[in-house]
Amino acid sequence: MASKSSFLDKVLGRIGRLDAEGLQNVVQRLASERSFLETLFNTIEDGVLVVDQDGHILYFNQAVTSLIGIKPSDAEGRPVTNYLPELDLKKLFRLDKKGGQRVVRHEFEVSFPRPRFLRLYAAPLDGEARGSSGLALILHDATEARQKTFEAIESERIQALTLLAASVAHEIGNPLNALHIHLQLMEREIRKLKASPLERPLARTGGRRSTPVLIQAAGAEVADIGDKLERYLAVAKGEINRLDYIVTQFLQAMRPTPPQLKPASLNDVVVRTLELLQPELDNRGLTVKQKLAGHLPLAPVDAAQLQQVLVNLVKNAMQAMTKGGVLTLRTGEGADGVWVSVADTGGGIPQEQINRIFDPFYTTKKKGTGLGLMIVQRIVRAHGGRIELESNVGRGTTFRVWLPLDERAPRMLGTASLGEE
Repeated sequence: MASKSSFLDKVLGRIGRLDAEGLQNVVQRLASERSFLETLFNTIEDGVLVVDQDGHILYFNQAVTSLIGIKPSDAEGRPVTNYLPELDLKKLFRLDKKGGQRVVRHEFEVSFPRPRFLRLYAAPLDGEARGSSGLALILHDATEARQKTFEAIESERIQALTLLAASVAHEIGNPLNALHIHLQLMEREIRKLKASPLERPLARTGGRRSTPVLIQAAGAEVADIGDKLERYLAVAKGEINRLDYIVTQFLQAMRPTPPQLKPASLNDVVVRTLELLQPELDNRGLTVKQKLAGHLPLAPVDAAQLQQVLVNLVKNAMQAMTKGGVLTLRTGEGADGVWVSVADTGGGIPQEQINRIFDPFYTTKKKGTGLGLMIVQRIVRAHGGRIELESNVGRGTTFRVWLPLDERAPRMLGTASLGEE
């Protein structure tokens, strides 16, 4: 930059003494340097925008067109806020007018032409001088870096949870097994007690044996106590099973196994899942609708893990509905893969909770573990797929799982809005 400034300073100082040939040489050199800079700016990946003191676009490179959707044919001279409404130009120009060495850094998200996270650097065109002659804006696409940061945070969190899960499994698993075994033994003894008749006299009163009426009454009392104990044992066994389920969820969430991908029918997995859960669906009084696409191509999936995904999603849907609710499972094919959706007619998820439902231990249910959707997300990511979610409060929730038709590297993707079918 020093040589170019020196060249321009010399030209400006001697411009009055240059003849036609000298001016032509100057113009040719300036044109050459402009062409060089134009090529340089269009080569770099960061967007370069130049705006005047009123915020109108004077120049932009090719990277800007892909970052914020500017059209080369009609963008020049237009306000930059038409394309970057998040930009606080008034604040930037106030800082520029004060003068001094100043570079402003700003971060924001854009949704057009595609969702991106941008980092902006703004610097005055006139350097440290007071007043304003415009701004140079540098746009850097920080989407990938931000995603890697999130992945690193998630990885550290998973490692911490893995240690916790191992400790929980060790400290709780063995006592749970012992409790379960002893409850079964107690249940067996109660059945024996209820089955054995009370034949011998219960007591002697005045040298006479107890009457058969007293014996029958005592037998009825024993049977009643046995029934109560069986109910209490059933409750205890149910709570132990729930604790065992929590430990199992911990282990599945924290010790993932790589999927064994084989060509399989998405429709078959849906049918098997519904067969497995049909007794619970019937018990809750829910209606099930299957809208499975015909001639669906086979997809490379781990059928067992995919069934685990659907079990978690269907259980969530069941718990979100009351008797008379409708559960709908659909399958279909898109340009980049096949998909399966699980829809309920429950109360829906409020907007402020949607961004957290995939977080570990976050749950909207009174007895939920907060791990089911985390397991779903992990399995789908391991398949190179993605999850989409749509929820309307008072109308229900739909989860859609997309799976590629060809094997891909796992992707770390967040949730997105559900598109039209």
